[in-house]
Amino acid sequence: MDDPDGTSGQPSAGMRTLTRRGLLRGTAVGVVATPLVALTGTGNAAPGTTTPTWEHAVGAPRGADIATTVGRQQEGRFGLMFKKLPAFSPPDALSGQLARSMADPRAMGQDPSDGDSGDNHAVTGGYTFLGQFFDHDITRDATSIGDQQVDPKALRNFDTAAFDLGSVYGRGAETDPQLYDPARPGWLAVGDHDGVPDLPRAADGSAHLGDPRNDENLIIAQLHAGFLHFHNTLMAEGRTFIEARRLTQWHYQWLLVHEFLPRIVGQPLTDTLSALGTKIKFFKPKNPNRPMIPLEFSVAAYRFGHSMIRPEYEMNDAHTGPVFPHPADGRDSLAGGRPVPPTYRADWTYFFDVPGRPRPEGLNFSRRMDTQLAAPLHDLPNSVVSRASVPLYTDLAERNLLRGARLGLPAGQDVAVELGARALTNAELGLTDPGWGGKAPLWFYVLKEAELLHQGSHLGPVGGSIVAGTMLTLLALDRTSYVNAGRGWRPQPTPFTVGHFLQRAGVV
Repeated sequence: MDDPDGTSGQPSAGMRTLTRRGLLRGTAVGVVATPLVALTGTGNAAPGTTTPTWEHAVGAPRGADIATTVGRQQEGRFGLMFKKLPAFSPPDALSGQLARSMADPRAMGQDPSDGDSGDNHAVTGGYTFLGQFFDHDITRDATSIGDQQVDPKALRNFDTAAFDLGSVYGRGAETDPQLYDPARPGWLAVGDHDGVPDLPRAADGSAHLGDPRNDENLIIAQLHAGFLHFHNTLMAEGRTFIEARRLTQWHYQWLLVHEFLPRIVGQPLTDTLSALGTKIKFFKPKNPNRPMIPLEFSVAAYRFGHSMIRPEYEMNDAHTGPVFPHPADGRDSLAGGRPVPPTYRADWTYFFDVPGRPRPEGLNFSRRMDTQLAAPLHDLPNSVVSRASVPLYTDLAERNLLRGARLGLPAGQDVAVELGARALTNAELGLTDPGWGGKAPLWFYVLKEAELLHQGSHLGPVGGSIVAGTMLTLLALDRTSYVNAGRGWRPQPTPFTVGHFLQRAGVV
Protein backbone atom coordinates (compact mmCIF):
# COMPACT_ATOMS: atom_id res chain seq x y z
CA MET A 1 0.00 0.00 0.00
CA ASP A 2 1.39 3.41 -0.96
CA ASP A 3 1.63 6.12 1.63
CA PRO A 4 -0.95 8.64 0.38
CA ASP A 5 0.60 11.78 1.77
CA GLY A 6 3.81 13.27 3.06
CA THR A 7 2.53 15.64 5.72
CA SER A 8 4.68 15.93 8.78
CA GLY A 9 3.56 15.59 12.35
CA GLN A 10 3.62 18.61 14.63
CA PRO A 11 6.99 19.11 16.33
CA SER A 12 7.10 18.47 20.03
CA ALA A 13 7.73 21.40 22.31
CA GLY A 14 11.39 22.37 22.13
CA MET A 15 13.74 22.94 25.03
CA ARG A 16 15.81 25.74 23.52
CA THR A 17 17.32 27.54 26.46
CA LEU A 18 20.04 30.11 27.00
CA THR A 19 22.89 29.55 24.57
CA ARG A 20 26.29 28.81 26.02
CA ARG A 21 28.16 29.06 22.71
CA GLY A 22 29.50 32.52 23.42
CA LEU A 23 30.52 31.49 26.93
CA LEU A 24 32.43 28.44 25.71
CA ARG A 25 33.93 29.97 22.58
CA GLY A 26 37.67 29.64 22.78
CA THR A 27 37.68 27.67 26.04
CA ALA A 28 38.67 24.07 26.72
CA VAL A 29 39.10 21.92 29.78
CA GLY A 30 41.59 19.50 28.25
CA VAL A 31 39.82 16.36 29.45
CA VAL A 32 39.09 13.24 27.48
CA ALA A 33 35.82 11.33 27.72
CA THR A 34 35.26 7.77 26.64
CA PRO A 35 32.92 7.73 23.62
CA LEU A 36 30.36 5.29 22.44
CA VAL A 37 31.42 1.94 21.03
CA ALA A 38 29.05 1.75 18.07
CA LEU A 39 28.38 -0.33 14.96
CA THR A 40 29.92 -3.51 16.24
CA GLY A 41 27.60 -6.19 14.93
CA THR A 42 27.76 -8.27 18.09
CA GLY A 43 25.73 -9.50 21.12
CA ASN A 44 23.33 -7.74 23.50
CA ALA A 45 23.73 -5.21 26.28
CA ALA A 46 22.42 -6.02 29.71
CA PRO A 47 18.81 -4.85 30.14
CA GLY A 48 17.50 -3.01 33.15
CA THR A 49 20.79 -1.47 34.24
CA THR A 50 21.35 2.17 35.07
CA THR A 51 24.97 1.97 33.87
CA PRO A 52 25.09 0.00 30.60
CA THR A 53 27.69 -2.75 30.33
CA TRP A 54 28.21 -2.23 26.57
CA GLU A 55 29.05 -5.91 26.18
CA HIS A 56 28.16 -5.95 22.50
CA ALA A 57 31.24 -3.83 21.93
CA VAL A 58 33.72 -6.31 23.32
CA GLY A 59 32.42 -9.86 23.45
CA ALA A 60 31.93 -12.26 20.57
CA PRO A 61 28.20 -13.03 20.08
CA ARG A 62 26.76 -16.51 20.14
CA GLY A 63 27.83 -18.41 17.05
CA ALA A 64 30.54 -16.01 15.87
CA ASP A 65 33.22 -18.67 16.35
CA ILE A 66 31.58 -20.97 13.78
CA ALA A 67 34.44 -20.89 11.27
CA THR A 68 37.06 -21.99 13.81
CA THR A 69 35.02 -24.43 15.90
CA VAL A 70 32.69 -26.00 13.32
CA GLY A 71 34.19 -25.34 9.90
CA ARG A 72 34.70 -22.65 7.28
CA GLN A 73 31.93 -24.06 5.09
CA GLN A 74 29.31 -24.04 7.86
CA GLU A 75 26.57 -21.41 8.15
CA GLY A 76 24.30 -20.73 11.10
CA ARG A 77 23.61 -17.43 12.72
CA PHE A 78 26.99 -16.39 11.28
CA GLY A 79 29.23 -17.73 8.53
CA LEU A 80 32.02 -16.77 6.19
CA MET A 81 31.26 -14.85 3.02
CA PHE A 82 34.49 -16.07 1.38
CA LYS A 83 34.70 -19.67 2.52
CA LYS A 84 37.59 -20.72 0.27
CA LEU A 85 39.96 -18.04 1.47
CA PRO A 86 42.45 -19.00 4.19
CA ALA A 87 42.35 -17.51 7.65
CA PHE A 88 44.87 -14.75 8.35
CA SER A 89 46.38 -14.83 11.83
CA PRO A 90 49.29 -12.42 12.28
CA PRO A 91 51.35 -12.37 15.50
CA ASP A 92 49.48 -10.84 18.44
CA ALA A 93 52.37 -8.50 19.14
CA LEU A 94 52.09 -6.96 15.68
CA SER A 95 48.36 -6.45 16.17
CA GLY A 96 49.04 -4.64 19.44
CA GLN A 97 51.62 -2.38 17.81
CA LEU A 98 49.27 -1.59 14.95
CA ALA A 99 46.41 -0.81 17.34
CA ARG A 100 48.54 1.68 19.27
CA SER A 101 49.36 3.49 16.03
CA MET A 102 45.66 4.03 15.30
CA ALA A 103 45.02 6.78 17.84
CA ASP A 104 43.32 9.99 16.71
CA PRO A 105 45.29 12.81 18.37
CA ARG A 106 42.20 14.97 18.83
CA ALA A 107 41.14 15.41 22.45
CA MET A 108 37.54 15.86 23.48
CA GLY A 109 36.22 19.35 22.82
CA GLN A 110 33.52 21.49 24.36
CA ASP A 111 31.89 22.33 21.03
CA PRO A 112 31.72 20.23 17.82
CA SER A 113 31.99 23.43 15.78
CA ASP A 114 35.60 23.56 16.99
CA GLY A 115 36.36 20.89 14.40
CA ASP A 116 39.50 19.88 12.55
CA SER A 117 40.54 18.03 9.40
CA GLY A 118 39.39 14.76 10.96
CA ASP A 119 35.73 15.73 10.63
CA ASN A 120 33.86 14.16 7.71
CA HIS A 121 31.74 16.93 6.21
CA ALA A 122 30.10 14.41 3.87
CA VAL A 123 28.40 12.53 6.73
CA THR A 124 26.71 14.17 9.70
CA GLY A 125 27.00 12.59 13.14
CA GLY A 126 23.50 11.12 13.20
CA TYR A 127 24.39 8.46 10.65
CA THR A 128 26.72 6.83 13.17
CA PHE A 129 23.72 6.08 15.34
CA LEU A 130 21.41 5.21 12.46
CA GLY A 131 24.05 2.69 11.41
CA GLN A 132 24.11 1.32 14.94
CA PHE A 133 20.32 0.99 14.82
CA PHE A 134 20.50 -0.95 11.52
CA ASP A 135 23.15 -3.24 12.99
CA HIS A 136 21.10 -4.02 16.08
CA ASP A 137 18.10 -4.86 13.93
CA ILE A 138 19.81 -7.60 11.92
CA THR A 139 22.05 -8.97 14.69
CA ARG A 140 19.34 -9.12 17.35
CA ASP A 141 19.30 -12.58 18.96
CA ALA A 142 15.90 -13.36 20.44
CA THR A 143 16.57 -17.09 20.77
CA SER A 144 15.26 -18.39 24.11
CA ILE A 145 17.71 -19.54 26.78
CA GLY A 146 16.47 -23.10 26.34
CA ASP A 147 17.08 -23.09 22.60
CA GLN A 148 20.48 -21.49 23.12
CA GLN A 149 21.47 -24.35 25.41
CA VAL A 150 20.34 -26.90 22.82
CA ASP A 151 22.11 -25.01 20.03
CA PRO A 152 25.11 -23.21 21.61
CA LYS A 153 26.89 -22.76 18.28
CA ALA A 154 23.82 -21.01 16.78
CA LEU A 155 23.61 -23.46 13.88
CA ARG A 156 19.83 -23.19 13.55
CA ASN A 157 17.42 -21.15 15.75
CA PHE A 158 18.06 -17.41 15.71
CA ASP A 159 16.14 -14.24 15.13
CA THR A 160 15.58 -13.29 11.51
CA ALA A 161 18.43 -11.30 9.97
CA ALA A 162 15.97 -8.87 8.41
CA PHE A 163 15.38 -5.14 8.54
CA ASP A 164 11.98 -5.66 10.15
CA LEU A 165 12.26 -3.40 13.22
CA GLY A 166 12.19 -6.33 15.62
CA SER A 167 13.53 -4.04 18.32
CA VAL A 168 10.43 -1.85 17.89
CA TYR A 169 7.69 -4.45 17.49
CA GLY A 170 9.19 -7.36 19.43
CA ARG A 171 7.20 -10.56 19.01
CA GLY A 172 3.84 -8.81 18.86
CA ALA A 173 1.34 -7.42 21.35
CA GLU A 174 0.35 -10.78 22.82
CA THR A 175 3.90 -11.94 23.56
CA ASP A 176 5.47 -8.54 24.30
CA PRO A 177 2.56 -6.45 25.66
CA GLN A 178 4.96 -4.07 27.42
CA LEU A 179 5.86 -2.60 24.03
CA TYR A 180 2.25 -1.63 23.26
CA ASP A 181 -0.16 1.00 24.54
CA PRO A 182 -2.80 -0.84 26.61
CA ALA A 183 -5.31 2.00 26.16
CA ARG A 184 -5.06 2.16 22.35
CA PRO A 185 -4.93 -1.15 20.49
CA GLY A 186 -2.33 -1.12 17.73
CA TRP A 187 -0.43 1.85 19.13
CA LEU A 188 3.10 1.52 20.49
CA ALA A 189 3.88 2.54 24.05
CA VAL A 190 6.02 5.64 24.54
CA GLY A 191 7.54 7.18 27.65
CA ASP A 192 7.46 10.87 26.80
CA HIS A 193 8.08 13.19 29.74
CA ASP A 194 8.97 16.86 30.24
CA GLY A 195 8.42 17.46 26.53
CA VAL A 196 11.06 14.81 25.70
CA PRO A 197 10.21 11.88 23.37
CA ASP A 198 11.47 8.83 25.26
CA LEU A 199 11.17 5.07 25.46
CA PRO A 200 8.54 3.46 27.69
CA ARG A 201 10.26 2.63 30.96
CA ALA A 202 9.84 0.66 34.16
CA ALA A 203 9.95 2.30 37.57
CA ASP A 204 13.71 1.73 37.80
CA GLY A 205 14.32 3.63 34.55
CA SER A 206 15.03 0.57 32.41
CA ALA A 207 13.38 0.63 29.01
CA HIS A 208 10.72 -1.61 27.55
CA LEU A 209 11.97 -2.38 24.05
CA GLY A 210 12.72 -5.34 21.83
CA ASP A 211 16.51 -4.92 22.01
CA PRO A 212 18.17 -3.51 25.15
CA ARG A 213 21.13 -2.29 23.08
CA ASN A 214 18.94 0.55 21.81
CA ASP A 215 19.00 2.10 25.27
CA GLU A 216 22.79 2.14 25.55
CA ASN A 217 23.07 5.88 25.05
CA LEU A 218 20.70 8.83 24.99
CA ILE A 219 21.08 9.37 21.24
CA ILE A 220 20.07 5.94 20.00
CA ALA A 221 17.34 5.79 22.66
CA GLN A 222 15.76 8.96 21.24
CA LEU A 223 16.20 7.69 17.68
CA HIS A 224 14.34 4.53 18.68
CA ALA A 225 11.62 6.70 20.20
CA GLY A 226 11.31 8.38 16.81
CA PHE A 227 10.29 5.05 15.27
CA LEU A 228 7.66 4.58 17.98
CA HIS A 229 6.22 8.00 17.18
CA PHE A 230 6.34 7.42 13.42
CA HIS A 231 4.22 4.28 13.82
CA ASN A 232 1.78 6.11 16.08
CA THR A 233 1.53 8.97 13.59
CA LEU A 234 0.37 6.47 10.98
CA MET A 235 -2.13 5.02 13.45
CA ALA A 236 -3.46 8.51 14.15
CA GLU A 237 -4.04 8.92 10.42
CA GLY A 238 -6.49 6.03 10.53
CA ARG A 239 -4.42 3.07 9.42
CA THR A 240 -4.69 -0.40 10.85
CA PHE A 241 -1.84 -1.81 12.92
CA ILE A 242 -0.76 -4.07 10.05
CA GLU A 243 -0.68 -1.13 7.63
CA ALA A 244 1.15 1.14 10.07
CA ARG A 245 3.77 -1.49 10.84
CA ARG A 246 4.35 -2.28 7.18
CA LEU A 247 4.69 1.38 6.23
CA THR A 248 7.02 2.09 9.14
CA GLN A 249 9.22 -0.84 8.09
CA TRP A 250 9.20 0.23 4.46
CA HIS A 251 10.10 3.87 5.19
CA TYR A 252 12.90 2.60 7.41
CA GLN A 253 14.19 0.28 4.68
CA TRP A 254 13.96 3.12 2.17
CA LEU A 255 16.28 5.17 4.39
CA LEU A 256 18.78 2.30 4.38
CA VAL A 257 18.94 2.17 0.57
CA HIS A 258 18.51 5.84 -0.29
CA GLU A 259 20.10 7.65 2.66
CA PHE A 260 22.51 5.50 4.64
CA LEU A 261 24.30 3.39 2.03
CA PRO A 262 24.93 6.22 -0.48
CA ARG A 263 26.70 8.15 2.26
CA ILE A 264 28.65 5.18 3.57
CA VAL A 265 29.67 3.38 0.37
CA GLY A 266 28.90 5.96 -2.34
CA GLN A 267 25.96 6.28 -4.73
CA PRO A 268 27.49 4.39 -7.70
CA LEU A 269 28.20 1.21 -5.72
CA THR A 270 24.80 1.43 -4.01
CA ASP A 271 23.06 1.68 -7.39
CA THR A 272 25.08 -1.17 -8.91
CA LEU A 273 24.44 -3.61 -6.08
CA SER A 274 20.80 -2.54 -5.59
CA ALA A 275 20.07 -3.44 -9.21
CA LEU A 276 21.33 -6.99 -8.64
CA GLY A 277 18.85 -7.85 -5.89
CA THR A 278 19.55 -11.41 -4.76
CA LYS A 279 22.08 -11.94 -7.57
CA ILE A 280 25.07 -10.40 -5.80
CA LYS A 281 27.61 -13.12 -6.55
CA PHE A 282 29.86 -12.82 -3.49
CA PHE A 283 27.09 -13.21 -0.90
CA LYS A 284 24.85 -16.23 -1.40
CA PRO A 285 23.47 -17.53 1.92
CA LYS A 286 22.79 -21.27 1.80
CA ASN A 287 19.45 -20.78 3.53
CA PRO A 288 17.73 -17.77 1.95
CA ASN A 289 14.88 -18.01 4.46
CA ARG A 290 17.28 -17.75 7.41
CA PRO A 291 20.33 -16.02 5.94
CA MET A 292 23.49 -15.87 7.99
CA ILE A 293 25.43 -12.72 8.86
CA PRO A 294 28.88 -12.79 7.22
CA LEU A 295 31.78 -12.60 9.66
CA GLU A 296 33.60 -10.38 7.17
CA PHE A 297 30.73 -7.93 7.68
CA SER A 298 30.14 -8.15 11.44
CA VAL A 299 33.73 -8.60 12.64
CA ALA A 300 35.50 -6.37 10.11
CA ALA A 301 33.83 -4.20 7.47
CA TYR A 302 30.87 -2.91 9.51
CA ARG A 303 33.23 -1.88 12.27
CA PHE A 304 34.14 1.06 10.07
CA GLY A 305 31.81 2.93 12.40
CA HIS A 306 34.37 2.88 15.20
CA SER A 307 36.38 5.45 13.29
CA MET A 308 33.30 7.70 12.88
CA ILE A 309 32.76 8.19 16.59
CA ARG A 310 33.22 11.61 18.17
CA PRO A 311 34.37 11.94 21.78
CA GLU A 312 31.47 14.36 22.37
CA TYR A 313 28.10 15.30 20.86
CA GLU A 314 26.16 18.54 20.96
CA MET A 315 22.61 17.54 21.86
CA ASN A 316 21.11 21.01 21.51
CA ASP A 317 22.22 24.63 21.60
CA ALA A 318 22.59 24.55 25.36
CA HIS A 319 24.30 21.24 26.07
CA THR A 320 27.22 19.18 24.79
CA GLY A 321 28.27 16.03 26.58
CA PRO A 322 30.63 13.07 26.49
CA VAL A 323 29.02 9.72 25.78
CA PHE A 324 30.85 8.23 28.75
CA PRO A 325 31.71 10.06 31.98
CA HIS A 326 35.25 11.05 32.87
CA PRO A 327 36.41 11.89 36.41
CA ALA A 328 37.86 15.22 35.29
CA ASP A 329 34.70 16.28 33.45
CA GLY A 330 31.84 17.57 35.57
CA ARG A 331 29.24 17.21 32.84
CA ASP A 332 26.65 14.46 32.79
CA SER A 333 27.45 11.78 30.24
CA LEU A 334 25.20 10.54 27.44
CA ALA A 335 25.04 7.01 28.85
CA GLY A 336 21.59 5.47 28.60
CA GLY A 337 19.65 3.03 30.74
CA ARG A 338 17.63 5.90 32.28
CA PRO A 339 14.97 8.44 31.35
CA VAL A 340 16.33 11.03 28.93
CA PRO A 341 17.17 14.18 30.91
CA PRO A 342 15.45 17.27 29.45
CA THR A 343 18.87 18.90 29.16
CA TYR A 344 19.87 16.19 26.71
CA ARG A 345 16.81 16.17 24.51
CA ALA A 346 18.10 15.66 20.96
CA ASP A 347 17.68 18.64 18.68
CA TRP A 348 17.92 16.52 15.55
CA THR A 349 19.15 19.44 13.44
CA TYR A 350 22.49 18.84 15.18
CA PHE A 351 22.59 15.29 13.77
CA PHE A 352 20.75 15.29 10.41
CA ASP A 353 19.72 17.76 7.74
CA VAL A 354 16.07 18.63 8.38
CA PRO A 355 13.98 20.18 5.58
CA GLY A 356 13.25 23.86 6.16
CA ARG A 357 15.67 24.07 9.10
CA PRO A 358 19.14 25.64 8.82
CA ARG A 359 22.20 23.75 9.93
CA PRO A 360 23.22 24.93 13.41
CA GLU A 361 26.70 26.23 14.02
CA GLY A 362 27.52 23.28 16.28
CA LEU A 363 26.40 20.55 13.87
CA ASN A 364 27.89 17.17 14.82
CA PHE A 365 29.88 15.77 11.92
CA SER A 366 31.09 12.21 12.02
CA ARG A 367 34.83 11.59 12.11
CA ARG A 368 36.44 10.34 8.90
CA MET A 369 36.36 6.65 7.99
CA ASP A 370 40.07 6.05 8.41
CA THR A 371 42.59 4.30 10.64
CA GLN A 372 42.37 6.91 13.40
CA LEU A 373 40.07 6.00 16.32
CA ALA A 374 39.19 8.49 19.04
CA ALA A 375 41.84 8.35 21.75
CA PRO A 376 39.48 7.15 24.52
CA LEU A 377 38.69 4.03 22.47
CA HIS A 378 42.25 2.91 23.08
CA ASP A 379 41.66 2.71 26.83
CA LEU A 380 38.10 1.48 27.38
CA PRO A 381 36.75 2.09 30.89
CA ASN A 382 35.75 -0.50 33.44
CA SER A 383 32.10 -0.11 32.41
CA VAL A 384 33.07 -1.62 29.06
CA VAL A 385 35.93 -3.97 29.92
CA SER A 386 36.11 -5.38 33.43
CA ARG A 387 39.56 -4.99 34.92
CA ALA A 388 39.15 -8.57 36.14
CA SER A 389 39.24 -9.82 32.54
CA VAL A 390 42.08 -12.23 31.79
CA PRO A 391 43.85 -11.45 29.56
CA LEU A 392 43.01 -7.76 29.84
CA TYR A 393 42.74 -5.82 26.57
CA THR A 394 41.35 -2.31 26.93
CA ASP A 395 42.30 -1.02 23.47
CA LEU A 396 39.31 -1.38 21.15
CA ALA A 397 41.50 -1.39 18.04
CA GLU A 398 43.56 -4.23 19.50
CA ARG A 399 40.41 -6.13 20.45
CA ASN A 400 39.09 -5.79 16.89
CA LEU A 401 42.34 -7.00 15.36
CA LEU A 402 42.69 -9.94 17.73
CA ARG A 403 39.03 -10.91 17.32
CA GLY A 404 39.39 -11.00 13.55
CA ALA A 405 42.34 -13.36 13.85
CA ARG A 406 40.66 -15.54 16.46
CA LEU A 407 37.47 -15.93 14.40
CA GLY A 408 39.27 -16.91 11.20
CA LEU A 409 38.85 -13.87 8.95
CA PRO A 410 40.74 -13.78 5.65
CA ALA A 411 43.31 -11.10 4.84
CA GLY A 412 42.21 -7.85 3.23
CA GLN A 413 44.21 -8.40 0.05
CA ASP A 414 42.75 -11.88 -0.43
CA VAL A 415 39.22 -10.47 -0.19
CA ALA A 416 40.10 -7.68 -2.63
CA VAL A 417 41.26 -10.22 -5.23
CA GLU A 418 38.13 -12.30 -4.69
CA LEU A 419 35.99 -9.20 -5.31
CA GLY A 420 37.93 -8.24 -8.43
CA ALA A 421 39.33 -5.06 -6.87
CA ARG A 422 42.96 -3.98 -7.00
CA ALA A 423 44.64 -5.24 -3.86
CA LEU A 424 46.51 -2.51 -2.00
CA THR A 425 50.01 -3.57 -1.03
CA ASN A 426 51.27 -3.50 2.52
CA ALA A 427 53.68 -0.75 1.44
CA GLU A 428 50.69 1.36 0.42
CA LEU A 429 48.91 0.48 3.66
CA GLY A 430 51.95 1.48 5.73
CA LEU A 431 52.55 -2.01 7.13
CA THR A 432 56.30 -2.28 6.77
CA ASP A 433 57.08 -5.02 9.28
CA PRO A 434 57.94 -8.28 7.45
CA GLY A 435 56.01 -10.16 10.13
CA TRP A 436 52.79 -9.28 8.29
CA GLY A 437 53.85 -11.52 5.42
CA GLY A 438 52.58 -9.06 2.84
CA LYS A 439 48.99 -9.29 4.11
CA ALA A 440 46.79 -7.03 6.25
CA PRO A 441 43.93 -7.64 8.72
CA LEU A 442 40.61 -7.15 6.95
CA TRP A 443 39.30 -4.52 9.39
CA PHE A 444 42.42 -2.38 9.06
CA TYR A 445 42.43 -2.86 5.29
CA VAL A 446 38.85 -1.58 5.01
CA LEU A 447 39.66 1.56 7.00
CA LYS A 448 42.94 2.29 5.22
CA GLU A 449 41.32 1.70 1.84
CA ALA A 450 38.70 4.37 2.63
CA GLU A 451 41.43 6.71 3.84
CA LEU A 452 43.67 6.27 0.77
CA LEU A 453 41.03 6.16 -1.96
CA HIS A 454 38.38 8.57 -0.64
CA GLN A 455 40.11 10.62 2.06
CA GLY A 456 37.83 8.90 4.57
CA SER A 457 34.62 10.37 3.16
CA HIS A 458 33.19 6.90 2.42
CA LEU A 459 34.28 3.28 2.14
CA GLY A 460 36.30 1.87 -0.74
CA PRO A 461 35.51 -1.08 -3.03
CA VAL A 462 36.31 -3.85 -0.53
CA GLY A 463 34.65 -2.36 2.54
CA GLY A 464 31.79 -0.89 0.53
CA SER A 465 31.06 -4.14 -1.29
CA ILE A 466 30.94 -6.16 1.93
CA VAL A 467 28.74 -3.63 3.75
CA ALA A 468 26.33 -2.84 0.91
CA GLY A 469 26.33 -6.39 -0.46
CA THR A 470 25.35 -7.82 2.91
CA MET A 471 22.66 -5.29 3.72
CA LEU A 472 21.09 -5.21 0.27
CA THR A 473 21.04 -8.99 -0.02
CA LEU A 474 19.34 -9.34 3.37
CA LEU A 475 16.77 -6.78 2.26
CA ALA A 476 16.18 -8.51 -1.09
CA LEU A 477 15.79 -11.93 0.56
CA ASP A 478 13.02 -10.57 2.81
CA ARG A 479 9.84 -11.19 0.87
CA THR A 480 7.98 -8.60 2.95
CA SER A 481 10.45 -5.75 2.28
CA TYR A 482 9.57 -2.76 0.13
CA VAL A 483 11.97 -3.86 -2.63
CA ASN A 484 9.72 -6.87 -3.18
CA ALA A 485 6.51 -4.84 -3.26
CA GLY A 486 4.80 -5.66 -6.54
CA ARG A 487 3.94 -2.11 -7.53
CA GLY A 488 7.38 -0.64 -6.93
CA TRP A 489 6.52 1.19 -3.72
CA ARG A 490 8.13 4.50 -2.82
CA PRO A 491 7.34 7.10 -0.13
CA GLN A 492 5.05 9.92 -1.07
CA PRO A 493 6.36 12.47 -1.55
CA THR A 494 9.96 11.77 -2.45
CA PRO A 495 12.70 12.55 -1.74
CA PHE A 496 12.21 11.09 1.71
CA THR A 497 15.16 11.64 4.04
CA VAL A 498 15.90 11.05 7.70
CA GLY A 499 14.90 14.66 8.26
CA HIS A 500 11.51 14.02 6.65
CA PHE A 501 11.13 10.88 8.79
CA LEU A 502 11.80 12.80 12.03
CA GLN A 503 9.40 15.55 11.00
CA ARG A 504 6.68 13.05 10.17
CA ALA A 505 7.24 11.39 13.55
CA GLY A 506 6.80 14.77 15.23
CA VAL A 507 10.06 14.63 17.18
CA VAL A 508 11.88 17.53 15.55
